Formats: sequence, C-alpha cells, structure tokens
Amino acid sequence: MSLKDVAERAGVSIKTVSNVVNNYPHITPTTRAKVQRAIDDLGYRPNLTARHLRKGRTGILALAVPELGNPYFAELAGDVIDAAAEHDYTVLLDHTQGRRERELLVTQGFRARVIDGLILNPLELEPEDLAVRTDDAPLVLIGERRYDLPYDHIAIDNIAAARAAVRHLLDLGRRRIAFLGARGDRPSQPAHLRLLGWQAELAASGVPADESLVAPVEGWDRADGAAAMAALLDAGARPDAVFAYNDLIAIGAMRAMSERGLRVPEDIAVVGFDDLTEGRYGAVTLTTVSPDKRAIARLAVESLVSAIAGGRRDEERTPRELQPGFALVERESTLGA
Repeated sequence: MSLKDVAERAGVSIKTVSNVVNNYPHITPTTRAKVQRAIDDLGYRPNLTARHLRKGRTGILALAVPELGNPYFAELAGDVIDAAAEHDYTVLLDHTQGRRERELLVTQGFRARVIDGLILNPLELEPEDLAVRTDDAPLVLIGERRYDLPYDHIAIDNIAAARAAVRHLLDLGRRRIAFLGARGDRPSQPAHLRLLGWQAELAASGVPADESLVAPVEGWDRADGAAAMAALLDAGARPDAVFAYNDLIAIGAMRAMSERGLRVPEDIAVVGFDDLTEGRYGAVTLTTVSPDKRAIARLAVESLVSAIAGGRRDEERTPRELQPGFALVERESTLGA
C-alpha cells in the first residue's frame, strides 16, 4: 500500500496523507480521523527507510556500552531502543568491553555512513582521543567520564546518589559502613565519585571514614563482590553496613556474608546501586540507588536526534550537561522483612 492508495480511499490529497503520517499539527480532527480510518482499513505502514533516505540519513543510531552482559547496560539498551523508536529510529548495539581500542573504533568512523549518530558510554577514552575525532556523525556521551569537549553529556549526580545511600544507613544507626568497589584513582570514574560521596556523607555526620573498610575490586560482577567481602572479613574488619558500587557487587557480597553465617540486615545492612531487576527477587530484596534509566535514554536520544536534525557538526554546538534524577529504593537488605 502507498500514500496514493490511502489518499484515494480517504478522498484527500497525497500531501494531506503525508501530513497526517508525519503528525503535522495543522490538520483538522475530521480530516485526521478520515485519513487514519483509511490507513487502518488498508493496513498501510510508512516506509521508514525511504523516509530517512530522502533526508540523506540511514535511520540508524548506534549505542556503544562497555558490557552488554551487565544487566544495567542491557536494561539501559532496552530503554534507548524504546526512546529511539518514538523518533522512527533503529538502534545498532556495540559492545566495547571497556577497552580503549574498541572505544576508538566506534568513535573514529568505524560505522561511517551506516549510522546517523552515536551514544557512547566511554571508560578508557582520553580527551585527546575525542578531540581529534573526524567522524561527522553526532556524538552524545553517557556515563560518568566528563570531557571538556563539544558533546552533550548525560549522567546522574553520583556523589549525591552515594551520599543518599550512606545517609540512609546512618539514619538506621549504622556507623561502620564499608564501601565495596574502589577502583583506581581516576577522579572522573564512577567508583571514585561514589567513594567521594561515601566520604563526604560520613564527614558531614561526624563519623570517621575508616579506610580499612574500603574494599577494592577487580571487576564489577557478583564474584568480585563476594571476593571483596570475604577479603574484608578475613582482614578482621567488622562493618555493620555495606555500600556497594553496584547491585552485582552487593549481591555477591551478601552471598559471602551468608557463607560466614552473617545475616542481612541484622548483622550487616547492604545498599547497592543501579536497581537491577535481579535485586528485587532475591531471598533478601536489595535496597539500592535507582538511576532514572528511562530519562537517561530519552535525553540521550532526544539530544542526538536534535543534533542530527540541526545538521551541525559537534564543534558548532554548545555542549550541555544533562542530569537525570535518581531515587533510593528501600528494601529488605536495610529494613528487614
């Protein structure tokens, strides 16, 4: 079926049908209803590929994240796909493994002429890597790495979110609060920002920040959380609460506690970060910081679509720092059953 078939069925011009399909605002309700009936009767579906090609575009956005196996990025990818569909875009997923060479590959034209724009969550790229970028496709950054470059950046306030988690534990009377997830010293990494939040809230409450309660991790998965918690306990540390870098580390830590005969939250209260579906269905449901993943996805897609529609190179745009919200979701790992 074509626009012409719909126009003939509705008794209007092809231009009127096009205006309805493209949601042009200045159409009378009567005409819009008549055209919509014809579309429904004929089963007409717009040819989105042809529509994008007429505008010199592919109709494809790319999303590059460090690890699709991490449920946080899988859930975020689903939200990006939903947000892009509202703008008639398809999403191509790329998995960088958090490696600089892979991040360079996706930013330096690897998908040239295949995509209209790129949403990237970088971990290892340096400012100079992006400063010499030659690919014309607009770029939007998500995640905690900040660059003084002309790219829109979307990320929650990690320090404020960490402080909210620690404040919750302090309000429950916990004082020996461990942080699981220390990783390197790069100040823009999320682990460092969340550690700063842990330190800041303890200091504001007059509680000494015991560095022996800071546990480093090798990675971001459940096994890393279990290993970090076991190492903390083996070293003789006895926290009464844990703030974990993410939900997976928190879940691994709770497993290690269970193996030592420790109860959550009676002996040790636990707060995670990310609000993964997995944390809602464990034997002990997980209190967690919940970033607004839908808002992150929506803002990233809208920013990219706006840049594409404007037809300007990134260096011609004024970059924006967009900060979606977050919420602390209180569950059994701090409040009990």
